[in-house]
Amino acid sequence: MAAFTERMGCLFLAWLALCLALAQAVDRSNFKTCDQSAFCKRQRAVQPGQSPYRALLDTLQLTDSRLSLQLINDINKVHLLLELYGLQGNMTRIKINELKPLKPRYEVPDVLISDPPTRPLSMVSRDENGAVLALGPPGQRVIVSARPFRLDVMEGPQLLLSVNSRGLLVFEHLRERKDTLSHKISSTVGSMWDKMKSIFSSDTSKDALAGEGAEGADVPAKEGAEKDGEQEKDKDDEQPGMWEETFKTHTDSKPNGPTSISLDFSFPGVENVYGIPEHADNLKLKTTDGGDPYRLYNLDVFQYELYNPMALYGAVPVMLAHSPQRTMGIFWLNAAETWVDISSNTAGKTVFGQMLDYVQGASETPQTDVRWISESGIIDVFLLLGPRPADVFTQYASLTGTQALPPLFSLAYHQCRWNYNDQDDVRAVDAGFDEHDIPYDVIWLDIEHADGKRYFTWDPNKFPTPRDMLQGLEDKRRKMVAIVDPHIKVDTNYKIHNEIRSKNFYVKTKDGNDYEGWCWPGSAGYPDFTKPEMRAWWASMFSYDQYEGSMANLYTWNDMNEPSVFNGPEVTMHKDALHGPWEHRDLHNLYGLYVQMATTEGLVQRSGGVERPFVLTRAFFAGSQRFGAVWTGDNAAEWDHLKISLPMCLSLGLVGISFCGADVGGFFKSPSTELLVRWYQAGAYQPFIRAHAHLDTPRREPWLFGSENTALIREALRQRYALLPYWYTLFYSTHLSGHPVMRPLWVEYPDDATTFSMDDQYLLGRDMLVHPVTEEGSRSVTAYLPGKGEVWYDVHTFQKHKGAQNLYIPVTMSSIPVFQRGGSIIPRKDRVRRSSSCMTNDPYTLYVALSPQNTAEGELFVDDGHTFKYQTDSQYIHRKFIFANQSLTSQNADPKGQFSTPAWLERVVILGAQKPSAVTLHAADGSQSPLEFDFDAHTAVLTLRKPAVNVGADWTIVLR
Repeated sequence: MAAFTERMGCLFLAWLALCLALAQAVDRSNFKTCDQSAFCKRQRAVQPGQSPYRALLDTLQLTDSRLSLQLINDINKVHLLLELYGLQGNMTRIKINELKPLKPRYEVPDVLISDPPTRPLSMVSRDENGAVLALGPPGQRVIVSARPFRLDVMEGPQLLLSVNSRGLLVFEHLRERKDTLSHKISSTVGSMWDKMKSIFSSDTSKDALAGEGAEGADVPAKEGAEKDGEQEKDKDDEQPGMWEETFKTHTDSKPNGPTSISLDFSFPGVENVYGIPEHADNLKLKTTDGGDPYRLYNLDVFQYELYNPMALYGAVPVMLAHSPQRTMGIFWLNAAETWVDISSNTAGKTVFGQMLDYVQGASETPQTDVRWISESGIIDVFLLLGPRPADVFTQYASLTGTQALPPLFSLAYHQCRWNYNDQDDVRAVDAGFDEHDIPYDVIWLDIEHADGKRYFTWDPNKFPTPRDMLQGLEDKRRKMVAIVDPHIKVDTNYKIHNEIRSKNFYVKTKDGNDYEGWCWPGSAGYPDFTKPEMRAWWASMFSYDQYEGSMANLYTWNDMNEPSVFNGPEVTMHKDALHGPWEHRDLHNLYGLYVQMATTEGLVQRSGGVERPFVLTRAFFAGSQRFGAVWTGDNAAEWDHLKISLPMCLSLGLVGISFCGADVGGFFKSPSTELLVRWYQAGAYQPFIRAHAHLDTPRREPWLFGSENTALIREALRQRYALLPYWYTLFYSTHLSGHPVMRPLWVEYPDDATTFSMDDQYLLGRDMLVHPVTEEGSRSVTAYLPGKGEVWYDVHTFQKHKGAQNLYIPVTMSSIPVFQRGGSIIPRKDRVRRSSSCMTNDPYTLYVALSPQNTAEGELFVDDGHTFKYQTDSQYIHRKFIFANQSLTSQNADPKGQFSTPAWLERVVILGAQKPSAVTLHAADGSQSPLEFDFDAHTAVLTLRKPAVNVGADWTIVLR
């Protein structure tokens, strides 16, 4: 019987894989719209301007850094507790919960890196209508309005943002179901009590019996209002989907009833909002009036559609609001299904209409209104008050952490497909890169490498000696990544399953049994990664004695961790599944983060805490940046999917996740040769570069498309490898600061409105501008070079261009439009070898691009590239390069650094230079020596040859 069941499972999975391969687009009917999500539909039906909530000012309490205040819903008489905290770094935290819930409501753990340090609050004024508090920074204050409840954050005379100004605060309180026995008993007792009140009533006793609030303060004490409230509760409980909800064939029981929450925020003067990934949409978020809100609910959506607000694999509930005057952010700390509505008073206006407003002297200030709706939990929101983009990045990083510093090899090229067949196939592909002189660092294995999709194992026929295979890669200084998914085959002959079951670590059904669903292995259990003890056990499975056949150069890929459940509602886990006392609905968007967290810890532990891990994840949440890389999921070999990879990664970078990339060539379908080449060229300038393809697509290793195209792909990858010192320095910078590696132009040019909607080009750091060719058959592109008074240099031709212009660029198939900002210094390694590890001690070249003022500066970070010794033992070099007054100086940017390297400086290339009469190197020991140089008058490029100084030394080069 077991064998028959397994065969049937295999047939089902084969059928499913065929369906996925043949599908031309996502079946949207598998995924809910807002109207099909009961809580979203209920919440969205609430109209602005009719808020029943008011603040009970007599309950206001103020400590050094915390304001607490009760709110009451005048319709149902439910009391809420508002807490407002002033936080260091120009942030404010707002929490709203039930004052006395029937049971605790879920509050998101493990995302904040610590309790945020607070700053003082002080009362400025107070009367019967509200209160004014000083937040800390000069002139910054919050106004609390009582009826209806509202918060306004001011700075001097300027209103920065408002909370509940549209009256869309809704907090569905926990309650007992009306048709339960307890309700029947309470109804009987209530009826008896009403009769007793009618017999013994007096004016005084009526008031005493009906009064609510803090000793009855500020609450209408009338039986009519109380009965109205009860009638409203009865009406509420009759709405569909509150206690049970069916979607397609799945019924979601809701033992806690309706628990959704909502709150609105208004940004006066703001027309541009960004963030809330993951969506396959433009960088600048659209208004959602008349359509669905943006949805945040981690889902396995194969071959997703573009330019719509459907949920995808990850969810980061962070939004940035930007205007030329200020940048701010909202971090909505809630892991339940969430919908985000965006409206604007300027949306839909034509350019003519806006001009007409100007001519007629219309005084309406642009405003963007945002409403957050979550199914459960509490309201816990951080206001990141900027004022600059860099400040918002720092503020958010102080809460959830920065991007982990990746090992250097992971910034190089990765080769993957579903699936490399066996060890001979791996060996042949590896040799193919050497034969065609194409650099690569990592080869990947998908689900077919394991024994019957039993993760932590190897197929004994296809991969009988995995250590030999890994050693062969190690001999060439290359790595491997193997997939380890969180669905565990239910098989009593499988050690991993038996241990998880024996330790009671599986997620449970609503009835308390182990939750099972269908995924790649067939019937599968889902470990409860929310349990610390489960994560610790999972981490221990990566030790070399547990993960048989593994070695130090084997790293990990977590896929399907939304979690994906093929036969579950919306291809994911049932919301009424249980994680200890909590329903899955409360924490769904956290599951993928916990999987990656546990895997990352496993790779760290196996080396005794010495080696940095590399873990790629598909599902993610706020804070996932601490654990590794993400990719944009199951895209398709289409030009529009190439284009969308830019805004998708830009959006992730804005919310802390810098290590992002898209499957080069597209996962589904087969790319044309032109598309494949263009994708390699674009991918070479994105933070994570991995080629990947579906099982049923033809092979597409880089040398299979003719020698001419092989040469184009080789050149794109060589450009990537040459820039690895710059990439690594950028990642070190973002690891310290939280600033994105790949960033929109408006981040560096916040007052240039031309850049606000731009997502077909971007900056790497602040010094390199990239405009990939993403249109089929392109003969030209137009790139916008920002910065009035600045200059930009084409990195291929060294031609200089003025900033603040649209530049027409003719392109051929070899073109990758990239520009270096005048005033910058970028380190490179121009000797490209077969892998990044082979280049460790190779010499550097500095590219110095002079500003109109003949100045430039840049940085270089160097360590061993793979351990934590840069943290534990200060084993690193951090240099700062400055060009000024015709001198180039290398100085120590961080005296704590103690690392040494034999790598030296091979060349200095100065762009926009004049020919000197002599060039002299001044070494740290006081010695001087002349340097040879070449000057190209046509390009104004000065090349200094073989300074031959150690890259970690102090020195100065003087031009005369």
